[in-house]
Amino acid sequence: MISCRAWGCLAVIAVMLGLTALPTAFSAPPQPDGLIASPEPDWPQFRGPRRDAVSAETGLLPTWPEGGPRLLWKKENLGRGWSSPIVVGPRLYITGDVGEDLVVYALDLDGNLKWQAANGRSWKGSYPGARATCAYSEGRLYHMNAHGRVACLDASTGVELWAVDALERFQGRNITWAVSECLLVDGPRVVVTPGGQKALMAALDKTNGRTVWTTQPIPGERVSHASPILFRCAGRRVLANCSSDHGFGVDADTGKLLWAVPLSNQYGVNASMPIYGEGCLLYATAYTDGTCYRLQPRGERITADTAWTTPLDNVTGSGVLVGGRLYESGYRRFKSWLCLDWRSGEILYKLKDLTTGAAVYADGRLYCLAEDGRAAMLRPTAAAFDVVGQFRLAPEGSRDAWAHPVLLHGRLYLRYHDRLWCYDVRAR
Repeated sequence: MISCRAWGCLAVIAVMLGLTALPTAFSAPPQPDGLIASPEPDWPQFRGPRRDAVSAETGLLPTWPEGGPRLLWKKENLGRGWSSPIVVGPRLYITGDVGEDLVVYALDLDGNLKWQAANGRSWKGSYPGARATCAYSEGRLYHMNAHGRVACLDASTGVELWAVDALERFQGRNITWAVSECLLVDGPRVVVTPGGQKALMAALDKTNGRTVWTTQPIPGERVSHASPILFRCAGRRVLANCSSDHGFGVDADTGKLLWAVPLSNQYGVNASMPIYGEGCLLYATAYTDGTCYRLQPRGERITADTAWTTPLDNVTGSGVLVGGRLYESGYRRFKSWLCLDWRSGEILYKLKDLTTGAAVYADGRLYCLAEDGRAAMLRPTAAAFDVVGQFRLAPEGSRDAWAHPVLLHGRLYLRYHDRLWCYDVRAR
């Protein structure tokens, strides 16, 4: 009988000789399908570790008192914008437009400023303000401003390490309401979606900004507002995102285009992130039906076959998929919160009393920020949303509370333009 050590030696020799017929017992175990989490701790990127707005927090308040949970602190004068905070270790990072600059702020967990740095120009076009959320990886921050400037900053000091104009490099054009992509870091690469004549999507070396791979452009396509997700499907690592007129997927290791499906409205605005689960991917946008596709490997490509469609439309909120149910707010057709069966697309129930917005899920509840400035906690049941807490964050008459909530270590972070609130939502 050959010992384990001998098998190991044989495996090394086989790899050196380029042989492929190795014992399966020594192959890496197959990884399960599903969203791929960032290896960083805490809340290192937009919508959390897996970019799905699902938090592992437990032991939280089952209901909120009148007026909301206890406020720990509030930070003002952060500049105008809709980006959400990220939290890693003892630091919180958030952006805002101040005067001529897009400013990245680093705060401690008590809301005290540690440093601030600029990433190019602020956005002064339609709906002025900062758009994108930062991403953290191995002691560095990555951020793209509204003009397509991708910057890498030292997370401890704010010193800029490199910067790239992604729209210029890949011959992309900005859009009416400015690019809003929240960058995704995948191992040694940072992913950007310029939607340009030289690349639909591109991967940059995260240490220096050099181009690693590009995805073939789609003729006539432009960048839009959505941010990518990373998942494993049928043994492949896949990136999915939206451009101005398509939802698409690419091989995360090579950039090869795997599929593209129509996704458009009269404004060329696709802002909601794709949602992946159980081999299916949902693209939803404003003013038209959303479509869920079943992904099937076909040789070197993946086909996207329609599984179901839904009249639910969405813009800034995106959805939360938990336990076979999708929780999402509508935009025009359903200006309310809905629960859908993920396998069929059937709308199971609605909540009309809360307008469109974004949410994070934790401990059996949804923590929502509606665009009219109300914060609410919803408990989804088999047949309805129970409202178990609600308070007003932004002034009456608000219509642009679009930042996504963040929930980490018993703290709920809510942003409205130049202010960031931190609430204690732990059960006593």
